[in-house]
Amino acid sequence: MLPQPRFWGLWVVLLSAAVLTVGFVAIDVPGFSPREFTVDQDLSRHHDGVLNALAMTLNYVFSPAGGIVMIAIICVYLLVVRKSPVNAFAFGGVAAAGWLSSQFFKVIVERPRPNPALLVDPLAPETGSNSFPSGHVALAVGLAWAFFFLARNTRWASLAVIAGIAVPVIVAGSRLYIGVHYPSDVAASFLAATAAVLLFAGLWNHYQGRILPRIPLIYRFGPVPTPSPAPAKKRIAS
Repeated sequence: MLPQPRFWGLWVVLLSAAVLTVGFVAIDVPGFSPREFTVDQDLSRHHDGVLNALAMTLNYVFSPAGGIVMIAIICVYLLVVRKSPVNAFAFGGVAAAGWLSSQFFKVIVERPRPNPALLVDPLAPETGSNSFPSGHVALAVGLAWAFFFLARNTRWASLAVIAGIAVPVIVAGSRLYIGVHYPSDVAASFLAATAAVLLFAGLWNHYQGRILPRIPLIYRFGPVPTPSPAPAKKRIAS
């Protein structure tokens, strides 16, 4: 069972509404994006060799391809080495849910990316209407929640919390540093990914006991929940 707050469905709705509100304000309010662009431009004027290397490394590590590789490696490790199919599926689901939340809101909001031609030093020019929210940051937040759920109630819990806060914040800063997102893009990613994780956790806690035991050959990798028997029907006296 994954940790789940009370009224988790309401939290999902509120967080999603907040993300959409920020997104529609960003594209509909005149001057909003130009004001935010000043942050990207200021960072572009002060690029540094070491920071450039760090930002571009994070750009590749938390890219779609990098995300797939990271999630796959950790899930295979949990499944094959640790013999824990439940943890493997839970980790993969949480991380993927947080990441894919960005794709859902991108389709709805369709905010154009910052114009790389206006930057002093565009490190990785990107164009298109998929700026809001940031997929890189959403992946980092999804992984942070997945590692926290995995490490809770262990001696690694504190480290998971610290890293789970620091890494997404650093990734968010790198997206502004490169100049491919606005500040509201990266801020909304924290809300969007968290909403998706809460939604997944609620569905997981309700359905995992029914679905996991039906996956072929899963018992060969480790223990899975035993599906609870259906309640017996009461006999109606004639």
